[in-house]
Amino acid sequence: MMRVPLEATYPARVTRQQREALNRHRSGVVYMTGLSGAGKSTLAAMVEQHLHAQGMRTYVLDGDELRQGLTRDLGFSDADRIENVRRVVEVARLMVDAGLIVITALISPFAADRQAARARFAASEFMEVFVDAPLAVCEERDPKGLYKRARRGELKGFTGIDSRYEPPSFADLRVDSARLTPHEACTAMLAGMAEFGFF
Repeated sequence: MMRVPLEATYPARVTRQQREALNRHRSGVVYMTGLSGAGKSTLAAMVEQHLHAQGMRTYVLDGDELRQGLTRDLGFSDADRIENVRRVVEVARLMVDAGLIVITALISPFAADRQAARARFAASEFMEVFVDAPLAVCEERDPKGLYKRARRGELKGFTGIDSRYEPPSFADLRVDSARLTPHEACTAMLAGMAEFGFF
C-alpha cells in the first residue's frame, strides 16, 4: 500500500502576509502606556473608530476589560502585573498574525515589561505610545474614583500611589494628554502611526 505523506493531505496555512494583502494594510501593535486616568482608553477608542471608518481591521485590548476575563485571576502585586502584561502581549501577537492593527491600553508600569513586550515583535510591528499626564492631573480626573479609594487605603498596590510607575525613557510617540484635547490627542496619535508606517 502506498503511503501518502502527511503534509500532502493538508493545505498550507494562510500566512500573515496573505491576511495583510486581503486587509490592504499591514498589521502591528500600538502599545499604549500611562497612568490610570491619563486617557488611554478614550484615545484607543477614538483612534480605533477613525481607523475602522477608513476600512482598517482593528482591535482594542483594554486593560480594564481584560481583567474581567483573561486576567481576572490576577491581582496587583508586581508579579501579577508582570503576568498581566505577558498575557496581553501574547494575545496581541496572535491578533497581529491575524492581520489586525492592535491597540493596547494598559498601565504597563514597569520599563522591563515594556521592553520584553517590544522584544516579542519585529521593530516595524511595535509602536510604543506614552500617554503622558502628571499624577496630579490623573487624580483630578479620577473618572472611576480609584485614586480617592487608594488615598483612603481601600485599594492596595495602586499605580502612582503605593506602586511605582516607571515612565518610558524612550517611546515611539509621546502624547501629552494633560495639554491636548481628546480630539487633538487622537490627531497626534494618527499622525504618529502614519509616520511609523502603519498606513
